[in-house]
Amino acid sequence: MSVTRADEWSDRFNVNLAVSGSNSWTVGINLGSGQSLQNSWNANVTGSSGTLTATPNGSGNTFGITLYKNGNNNTPTATCNSSGGGGTTPTTSAPTTTSSGGGGGGSSCSAGYVALTFDDGPNTGTTNQLVNTLRSNNATATVFPTGQNAQNNPSLMQAYKNAGLQIGNHSWDHPHLINMSQSDIQSQLSRTQQAIQQTAGVTPTLFRPPYGESNQTLRNVESSLGLREIIWDVDSNDWNNASADAIRQAASRLTNGQIILMHDWPAATQQALPNILQDLRNRNLCTGHISSSTGRAVAPSNAGGGGTTPTTSSGGGSSCSVSVTRAEDWNDRFNVTLSVSGSSSWTVRINLGSGQSLQNSWNANVSGTSGTLTATPNGAGNSFGITLYKNGNNNTPTASCA
Repeated sequence: MSVTRADEWSDRFNVNLAVSGSNSWTVGINLGSGQSLQNSWNANVTGSSGTLTATPNGSGNTFGITLYKNGNNNTPTATCNSSGGGGTTPTTSAPTTTSSGGGGGGSSCSAGYVALTFDDGPNTGTTNQLVNTLRSNNATATVFPTGQNAQNNPSLMQAYKNAGLQIGNHSWDHPHLINMSQSDIQSQLSRTQQAIQQTAGVTPTLFRPPYGESNQTLRNVESSLGLREIIWDVDSNDWNNASADAIRQAASRLTNGQIILMHDWPAATQQALPNILQDLRNRNLCTGHISSSTGRAVAPSNAGGGGTTPTTSSGGGSSCSVSVTRAEDWNDRFNVTLSVSGSSSWTVRINLGSGQSLQNSWNANVSGTSGTLTATPNGAGNSFGITLYKNGNNNTPTASCA
């Protein structure tokens, strides 16, 4: 068997283990002093420190674990016994590093995705710390900069983009837009679109109104610019001098698909963020991006991401189309996001490749585990996602809609 060190963060790291020579095995994994188990996948793993025991769970002979370092950065060793009476082979391997798509952070994402949002950036005193904390935790977020700040800090806008963050529009200089004329609102939003395009090279599809204030005039302007209005489910109150503990407590209320309001500039937010990310991991929630079609948090697309394959199917006198977009990719699994258009009452059939199996789904009712999956609406809108175990097959599935 082989033991390979993979993704690494400041407080933990992943280890991939591959067994050969037997399909019925028991692997003993010898953790270093202080190390403890956070997460595992593709095997039944018992124990939390000292020696872990892993046995097959039907997902093949390759599995993985995430370990908290707790001051010990050594890669564990492992021994393998086959049930057929074979000998014990201890193996160790030199650490090798592989990269993971943002958002997972070592979590299984089995509880879904939430959106951390940060308004009013970028700022010279705090933005780099925000970006570095997210990067070191393999996390992502959605930022809503003002046009004025974007224009004045082009290098920090690039830092947002290079970290894979989703960038929205937050008006030019944070006025009370509901008190302004349509032409002035148009100027506030369109100038910001242009500033973000010039500094970060992206055109936002999301808009957060300052103070959360909106009216029909504002929504008409948003629509004309192709922007979806995004408010929030949880207010951290960081803008109102909330403490780091209070901000962390607010984030603990997040559930799958939800959005929390935070800001780029408060010191307490920067202080709370590492603990917020740890708490999410402990709850098997991952950081996502916001879907411009549903306004909910979904699995993030890779920066510079995968292609989109639209498939159209007709049935019952109506037609709909579904786009299939590959998102995060790990050694053993990958995410796929699917968006349906043309119908709000649909059935999507997802054709998995040979060997692939379903780990997780969100924002739809998904039945089946291999072969062909069937997805139907669950009230969360027309965009949904799945996580698939590769099991040796790295192909993106196809889908049809009826």
